[in-house]
Amino acid sequence: MRLIELSKHIPRYLLAKALSALYPPVCWGPVGMIEYCEIPEPALPGPQWVKIKTRYGGICGSDMNIVFLKINPALSAFVSLPIVLGHENVGVVTEVGDAVEGFAPGDRVVVDPLLPCATRGIEEPCQFCQRGEFALCQNFAEGNLAPGLSVGACRDTGGSWSSCFVAHRSQLFHVPENVSDENAVMIEPFAGALHTVMRSLPGDDDTVLVLGAGTVGLCIVAALRASGSRARVLVAAKYPFQGEMARKLGADEIIPVGRGKENLLEVVAQATGGKLYRPVLGQRLLVGGADVVYECVGSQRSVSDGLSLTASGGTLVLVGLAATLRRLDWTPVWLNELVIKGSFWSGEETFQGRRARSHQLTLDWMDQGKLDLTPMVTHKFRLEDYKRALAITADKSRHQVIKSVFAFD
Repeated sequence: MRLIELSKHIPRYLLAKALSALYPPVCWGPVGMIEYCEIPEPALPGPQWVKIKTRYGGICGSDMNIVFLKINPALSAFVSLPIVLGHENVGVVTEVGDAVEGFAPGDRVVVDPLLPCATRGIEEPCQFCQRGEFALCQNFAEGNLAPGLSVGACRDTGGSWSSCFVAHRSQLFHVPENVSDENAVMIEPFAGALHTVMRSLPGDDDTVLVLGAGTVGLCIVAALRASGSRARVLVAAKYPFQGEMARKLGADEIIPVGRGKENLLEVVAQATGGKLYRPVLGQRLLVGGADVVYECVGSQRSVSDGLSLTASGGTLVLVGLAATLRRLDWTPVWLNELVIKGSFWSGEETFQGRRARSHQLTLDWMDQGKLDLTPMVTHKFRLEDYKRALAITADKSRHQVIKSVFAFD
């Protein structure tokens, strides 16, 4: 099978890490950590597993962070190199284990990529898996699989940047006939956004600010509207094409962030009835702001903006995979008694009295015609064109990339 693999090679890691700041494409060159290769298809790890032929494998921002070696090294405890990258997916079952029920070869599926207790053969699930909070599983490095948070981070499963990979029965969801592959490949990022929204759902009278209008931020907007929220939604977008998509998905107002933080402060102050005060030194201080802020970038500037723009007593939700940030001013946290939450991946949610997996809720809405994320898939590439795919995805402003995917036969 064809695949993109991330190798374990410390000298190359150190060299690529040093050079990438000057020339980012070094990360997919001869000294980078990834390479295109062909190897035999993986065997099923056990009787409850299936093999899946990939149709689309999404290129996620977290995948790009891995390619550019920007992931916190501490997370390597939950990765087992070498790995096949890719966790966003849609595909067709080609082989099933003896103990698999409800799925057969030919079934079109999406896979929840998380690898919690059930996938690892752990008979007594941890307390979080018992509650359906699979992203908080305590056993990502235990059981009968190699360490790995997910498909695409575990050497035993492979990933969706390959022509096939394997998944446990508990990870599978049927894709209805009227849901296109392009819509289906967006289920995984949307499910993560839905999980975020369900855990920090704003009131209908609240003002919401979404910082960042990449795939995650746009899915947050879509999840707010799909879940029935009537909150006022402001979106800080870096590029005009992102703002246009945010409006189509239900945003009320777009704030261009290219004009700097002072403009962002002014617009949010005006939009929320807040007041700006000038200190003796430093930037102006906003009294007021958004009731709920979803930070979807993960950069120092974006997190700093989130702290500054959240109203007193409001909630700041960190979605953008922020890692090691320096020189953050934490004053707004205690001054405004902010609630700060993290959000990671997906799980089971309660919606209108029904308890269901994030992926299943998403599929139901797509099947009912309430949710169509197809327009977000803007670029498709063959796997062998991975260098071009990564270069274009990294230069999203020039090429107007929202979601790029690898397409397979």
